[in-house]
Amino acid sequence: MAVVSWKEILLLTGLVVGCYWNSLSCGFVFDDVSAILDNKDLRPSTPLRNLFLNDFWGTPMTEVTGVVGRAELLSSIFLLAAFLAYTRSTAPDHSIVWTPIALTVVLVAAATLCKEQGITVIGICCVHEVFVAQGFTLPMLLDTLLQVLRGKDGFPYAVLQTLLKLIVLIISTLLLVIVRVQVIQSQLPVFTRFDNPAAVSPTPTRQLTFNYLLPVNAWLLLNPSELCCDWTMGTIPLVESPLDPRNLATLLFYTMLGLLAYHSLRYRHSSAKIVIMALSLIVLPFIPASNLFFPVGFVVAERVLYVPSMGFCVLVAHGFRIVSHKGHMKKISWLMIGVLLTTHAVKTFNRNWDWESEYTLFTSALKVNKNNAKLWNNVGHALENQNSYEKALRYFLQATRVQPDDIGAHMNVGRTYKNLNKSKEAEDAYLIAKSLMPQVIPGKKYATRVAPNHLNVYINLANLIRANDSRLEEADQLYRQAISMRPDFKQAYISRGELLLKMNKPTEARDAYLRALELDRTNADLWYNLAIVNIEMKEPSEALKNFNHALELNPRHKLALFNSALLMQESGEPKFRPEANRRFLIYVKEEPEDANGYFNLGMLAMDANENAAAERWMRKAINLQAGFRSALFNLALLYSQSRRELDALPVLDELLRHHPEHIKGLILKGDILMNHKKDTHGAKDCFERILRMDPTNVQGKHNLCVVYFEERDLPRAERCLEETLALAPNEEYVRRHLSIVRSKMAAMSAAGQPLSSAERATVSAKEEKEKRAKEGMEEPLDSSQADKRTKSKSTKEIKDIEKKRAAALKRLEEIERILSGRDYTWNLCNNKHKTTWVSI
Repeated sequence: MAVVSWKEILLLTGLVVGCYWNSLSCGFVFDDVSAILDNKDLRPSTPLRNLFLNDFWGTPMTEVTGVVGRAELLSSIFLLAAFLAYTRSTAPDHSIVWTPIALTVVLVAAATLCKEQGITVIGICCVHEVFVAQGFTLPMLLDTLLQVLRGKDGFPYAVLQTLLKLIVLIISTLLLVIVRVQVIQSQLPVFTRFDNPAAVSPTPTRQLTFNYLLPVNAWLLLNPSELCCDWTMGTIPLVESPLDPRNLATLLFYTMLGLLAYHSLRYRHSSAKIVIMALSLIVLPFIPASNLFFPVGFVVAERVLYVPSMGFCVLVAHGFRIVSHKGHMKKISWLMIGVLLTTHAVKTFNRNWDWESEYTLFTSALKVNKNNAKLWNNVGHALENQNSYEKALRYFLQATRVQPDDIGAHMNVGRTYKNLNKSKEAEDAYLIAKSLMPQVIPGKKYATRVAPNHLNVYINLANLIRANDSRLEEADQLYRQAISMRPDFKQAYISRGELLLKMNKPTEARDAYLRALELDRTNADLWYNLAIVNIEMKEPSEALKNFNHALELNPRHKLALFNSALLMQESGEPKFRPEANRRFLIYVKEEPEDANGYFNLGMLAMDANENAAAERWMRKAINLQAGFRSALFNLALLYSQSRRELDALPVLDELLRHHPEHIKGLILKGDILMNHKKDTHGAKDCFERILRMDPTNVQGKHNLCVVYFEERDLPRAERCLEETLALAPNEEYVRRHLSIVRSKMAAMSAAGQPLSSAERATVSAKEEKEKRAKEGMEEPLDSSQADKRTKSKSTKEIKDIEKKRAAALKRLEEIERILSGRDYTWNLCNNKHKTTWVSI
């Protein structure tokens, strides 16, 4: 092993940092989104054991798993560490040192867990043991084996040692392979022709294309000038004939590889050993991704060249050393290596900017290859994420032109048309995508492979057409068709459950969600949706249990937090208030700009008679959402119930400025104006506005009658109450008040007093309120009798009368207070206000 000085380490470190420092400002792009941002395995709540059951993307390895789905860099670190450990397995006296071998096995396992090609380090160790440590050449090895087979000589001691070490490594390899095969349930991954067209091509196209990909990868190592993040689909046209001129590149590649292998295997000098180790680093780690033994999910992938590039660099460095030692070539060789390092460093630095965002990454790829529909789609996705739907649509349409049978491209077109509110065009695009799916053949059953994401065409089309209530059954048929094609299609059950709820079929909706939960009991959204069904089925206790399940899985599930707290609040159970309050507080931390959270905290405070807190939360909600009708009305109601009626008036004015049709607000305002401001004209205007909007409104009509009574227009008050009684014949308070008016009219008629509003000048309002408060228990008096009786009463009696009057008014308000409960649309997390208003 070469000794590396500190100067060399600093030089290499500085070079790497200089090439890659600008990548720190780049975001998560391409596979980072799935592998990091959306990967549930990286969340603290995920059990550690899931890391060994799921692949790099967080997907169970028993499902959609690629052979090359692990991190190349981390795998390479363990691969090199395993190889370096193995090189120390031979002592100076040529005996076996078992500790490095044991460490090698552990590091090989770690490399394989990071990326499956890490297991190929076993082959690299074998090459090193045979051709470097033991110094065999291929002719020597064949001659030794031939001698042993002929029985002329026993196994040399060195050969026995080599075999023993290699047997240990091979057994370890087999164990790792067995474990890996068991994890994927003895099935190789399945890829579509869009991922790897050659994999599903007939002979000899498949073999010719796969072999041509080898020189393509070699050219990327030699000249990485045109790099592309995705080489799937039509990036590299198929080699369909032996006469294709590209086959010459394949022949040249095998010729060069053969010459290098011949040179390294035939001789024992150090140059041959360097070349054989370089070739082993190039060839062996690349084999799993070569498509030669089993298909993989791509045509070319630059990432799988990371370890092979190490071997390629060894070859370049070895060649430079040979050339630089020749006197006449020394300066030229140093100049060439300087130019090589400079150009590659600049290329690396500039390439980093391509990875700044998904948009820059995929547009740079389109400069290299315009025949890959996936690239056009991905640029469209990047623009779609920026809400640039018109621009995105152009790229999606181009993808359909590049690959007319790309189901995903047509789905993207449909989704973008939907975002542009062009439903007809969206439906047409989805129907084209659907027509490209395997079709049902009447009377015949057959098996076919379908990409899981392509099944979303049924979901997307159903979601589109179910906006039309006349097509709900058609949408349901699409969901069922998706489920029939894939019985474990979880999203189909979820979407169908939502539709069945809309179709007023809660029992079937519940069954759909329960089936989805059988497939995934760790999905918090499913438990939440099931709770919504329970609410529709009038099962609040079950709903609360399922909300709690959702929160156990995701304590920050916003909708579950909000609606579970709302359910507790609506139950009216005081024992639930602290927990409901806690959940609303968590919700407003998660959604600090959502006025609904603060409003419901205010409602909880009102229920607990915590008026100061209720006022604070209501004010917060109103500040966040100007004209928040529920918060404005309930704040005014809070002031009214707290005997701060005059503070309620500006709040009601704001409410009615934003919502002039708010009937309950008009009733409350009219009540305050009449009873606390003595403004019968303003109150009358409020009640008349109500009746213009709703002539059958009993409360507004009745309160207008009271205004007439206050104005001493008894005949009009009588007619008004009669009309009100006709609207609400079962309302006792209307009948009672009509009796009071008629009694008053009879008494005044007997006394010869006028029955119109002119009488207001001779009868005090105070006396009238005393008579109304006593609810007709004594006959109304005329003005002269009232004056005499008032004068004859002592101060104590007058105070008693005042107390009774106040108590009677309070009792009357409590009896005639009408509660109109809160109404909630649970799925949308929308809530309407709780209203409490007063009858007069």
